[in-house]
Formats: sequence, C-alpha cells, structure tokens
Amino acid sequence: MKHSRLLALFYVLALALISGCGSSGQAPASSSAPSTSVAAGGKIMVFAAASLKQTFTDIGEQFKTDTPGASVEFSFAGSSDLVTQLTQGAPADVFASADTKNMDKAVQAGLLAGDPVNFASNTLTIAVAPGNPKKIASFKDLTQQGLNVVVCAPQVPCGSATQSVEKATGVTLNPVSEESSVTDVLNKVTTGEADAGLVYVTDVKGAGDKVAVVAFPEAAGAVNTYPIAVLKESKNPEFARNFVDLVTGESGQKVLSAAGFAKP
Repeated sequence: MKHSRLLALFYVLALALISGCGSSGQAPASSSAPSTSVAAGGKIMVFAAASLKQTFTDIGEQFKTDTPGASVEFSFAGSSDLVTQLTQGAPADVFASADTKNMDKAVQAGLLAGDPVNFASNTLTIAVAPGNPKKIASFKDLTQQGLNVVVCAPQVPCGSATQSVEKATGVTLNPVSEESSVTDVLNKVTTGEADAGLVYVTDVKGAGDKVAVVAFPEAAGAVNTYPIAVLKESKNPEFARNFVDLVTGESGQKVLSAAGFAKP
C-alpha cells in the first residue's frame, strides 16, 4: 500500500513538472508580433508623374527628416503608365498624377483610400536647343518643313495638353516621335535628337542651360492640374498620409513653387 501511494505521488509530481516546463518556455503570441509600421519597415512607395521627379525627390528627403523611422521610394513615369500598373495590381501607397484625367481612372477603379487633393499645376512650353538655332518663335512655327519636333503620346498628360492646343489653334503638328513621358521628350531635345519638344515650364527650368525656352500664349488654355491621393491597398497608410500632407502643406508647396509649379 505504501509503495502504491509513493508511485501515485511521483506520477502527480511528474505531470506538474512537464506542464510547468511547457508553459514557461513560451512567450505570449502578442509579445512577439511586430507593429504594423515596424513590419512594413516604415517604407512607402510613391507612384508619381515623371515631371515631379526632382521636386518629389527633394520632398522625400524632407519626409524622412520629418518622419523618424520612415523611408520613401519612388516610381516616376508617365501618369497613364502608372495608373495602368496600379490597376494591374502594382503595390504602392501614394499616387500623384500630372492630370485629373488619369487620377479619375484610379478613382473609377476603386484604388483610392479617400478623395484626391489638387496640389500643383503646370503649363506647356517649347524646349529648343540653346540659342534657338531654328529661330522658333511660336506654336505654329513647329510645323516648319524639315523641323524635327517631339511631343508626348496622347494618353500622357503633356500629350493631351498638346492636343488641346492643336484643337484651339487649328494647328496640326507632325512630330517625328511621341514619347511616353515628358522627360523623354526633354531628353530628345537636350541630346540633339530633336529640334524642339513640347514640355512643361518646370522641365525647361530644371534643365538649366541645356535648353532654351519659347513660351507661347496658347498654352494658357491647356494647363494641367496635379492631384495626389493615398491608395486603398497601402501597407503603411499613416506614413502615406504624412507624405500627402507634406506635399500639400507649406513646406512641400515651397519646393514645388521654386521648381516653377503654379498653384492648382
């Protein structure tokens, strides 16, 4: 009998020891789960129109300074290409378009987390080689025989604006190429592949002495407004909203103004 009681006591103690070891080696599940911002690394991806490359790069540096633990990456391209990528599932947190037309496509596709906000505007101008060797003085001059003119493709905001000017003036251009972004148009001019190109005033300002500018009054009738929005599928919506607030706030507006952008 005594032997049986000892065996039973030993069995109870063994069970208690095993149970204790099993529970003491495990931390609560919640204690090891990282926060959303840590899990995402504090990083956001911004899809932005090509004409915003320099200004958004500068604003991005300010964003990292103002938002500890945050980082930002950019994808710059024609607005139409960007919205196509987004509708096909490309991951991003913020979308900034060079026109309302392509932002409307994002709205219709249900991609936005809220209403877009207009933050800038831009106007077309003519970029030519330094010294304007072809003596271009007007929009109509772009139809001169033998002149190599480059424009944006119609689906790109700068291309849509070009078409608006053509319609308003009755002047039809015959470009040697239609590019997918305004930066590609500018590059054709700066490298001498084109005699003239229709770009934004901000592009020629950023190019410095690499090009000369020929303004034309008809451009005032085809001004592009730039909207920005947080995307619904953002993995880091708080930082995404912070970036949008920076762009639309006083600090971001100063950077945009210095680059030649006008108010929306």
